[in-house]
Amino acid sequence: MPTVQFQLNGTTAVVEADPDQTLLDVLRGRLGVTSPHFGCGAGECGACHVMVDGRAMTSCDMPMWSVAGKDVVTVEGLGTAERPYPLQRAFISEQAMQCGYCVSGILVSAAALLTRNPSPTEAEVRAALDRNLCRCGSHNRMVRAVLRAAAEMAAS
Repeated sequence: MPTVQFQLNGTTAVVEADPDQTLLDVLRGRLGVTSPHFGCGAGECGACHVMVDGRAMTSCDMPMWSVAGKDVVTVEGLGTAERPYPLQRAFISEQAMQCGYCVSGILVSAAALLTRNPSPTEAEVRAALDRNLCRCGSHNRMVRAVLRAAAEMAAS
């Protein structure tokens, strides 16, 4: 079986995998990275979002061959319990989650947005999170949390 090498949360990962196996399967099943979730399996819900070279991407339909040599970041790569990323702090402060199933994909999408646009408008935040479905009704609090994190990051 061929090997695929990529950066995962700042560390080199070398995985023997079928090149057509999905990144989500490898992350969860082989590498123990459990923040991206299987939702729809068709790249439509955002529960599996990870950052690939700074862009939010669906991992449920992304073949392993496509991440060779790339930088992949999951929620585990954003911050820790001891040193949470500003988005993580803001989501807690704004109580922007309920069941939590969609949150990792939303955090990754928001982090990708703030990487390329550190001072987004509310409309830009909503557009960036449009591909992430949340059935709990927390979306407005999530938008407030992203705007709060952007303000905190700009002030520091």
